This record gives sequence, structure tokens and C-alpha cells, in this order.
Amino acid sequence: MKNTPEPPARLLDWRLGGILLGLLMTAAIGLLRPIGVSTSYCTTWGMALDRVAPRWTAAQPYFKVVGTAVSGEVMLVLGLIVGGLVAAMLSRSRSRSAVPPLWGARFGPSPALRFAVAFAGGFLLLFGARLAGGCTSGHVLSGISQLALSGMVFAAGVFASGIVVARSLYGRLS
Repeated sequence: MKNTPEPPARLLDWRLGGILLGLLMTAAIGLLRPIGVSTSYCTTWGMALDRVAPRWTAAQPYFKVVGTAVSGEVMLVLGLIVGGLVAAMLSRSRSRSAVPPLWGARFGPSPALRFAVAFAGGFLLLFGARLAGGCTSGHVLSGISQLALSGMVFAAGVFASGIVVARSLYGRLS
């Protein structure tokens, strides 16, 4: 059997992607309200707890605010998961490797370590998002699309801290 290389990934031009994202955010804010995804995790926990202890859940002030029913944010998270999978399959850019080469060169080939660090990072990100009252999709995407100064300042902070963390983990890449 001949080993043929995979065709190159078909990527969406970043300018077109930005325009489409802007139009989508404008429509979402106009039709629903500013959106984010971190609240959906709390809502999902509320739905699960409501099945086990409905009286306890109903008495919690936090669940009165975030709700315990399927919301637009919950559907957005499901759409992100399905959309990401579909986009990866259509672009043929999905890697078969559990450990990306850059990670493996720096931290070793262990998939368990890679997944543990990804899980811990995701947990910290979600914890910080709830502590801050929203996540990057809420503060950055919804905020900037409404021309909110707080969204722009938060976006600058996200990118600046991302650069610092990436440099501390991987050093300067050529």
C-alpha cells in the first residue's frame, strides 16, 4: 500500500472569518442578548442538581440568577463542540496525535500529562471566568461588538497574558 500524503488543510481566510464572526455576534446580540459560555457550565450543574435535589437547588440564590434550564448559552456550547468537530473534519486539519509536536518537544510524549494539564488549565480558566462574571466570549466578543471599553481592556489583558504564558512555557519560537 502506497503512503500518500494528506491534502493540505482548507482554511478560512482570517478576514472573512472576522467579518462572519462580527455579523454573527451582531445578530446574536440583536436577537437575544450579549452571549457568553461560562454561565452554561453553571446552568448545566444547576440542571443536574435540580434532578437530584430540586428543593435545595430552588433555594440557592445563584441558581435563581443563572437558571437551571437549557438556555441559549447551553446551546451555544453544544454548537461550539459540534461546529468544531465538523470544521476539523471538513478541513482535514485534525491531528491524529494526542500530543502535538511542540508540546512533546518541551514536556515529553505523555498523553496523560497533556490531558491533565489541559484539564487543569480549563478548570482554572472556567473558575476565573465565573469569578470575573463572564468568559472571553462574553467579555471580548460581546463586549467589543458593543464597543465597550471594558471588553477592549479585557481583550488586551487576555492577549498580553497569553503571550507571557506561551513565552514562559515554550520560549521564543523562530
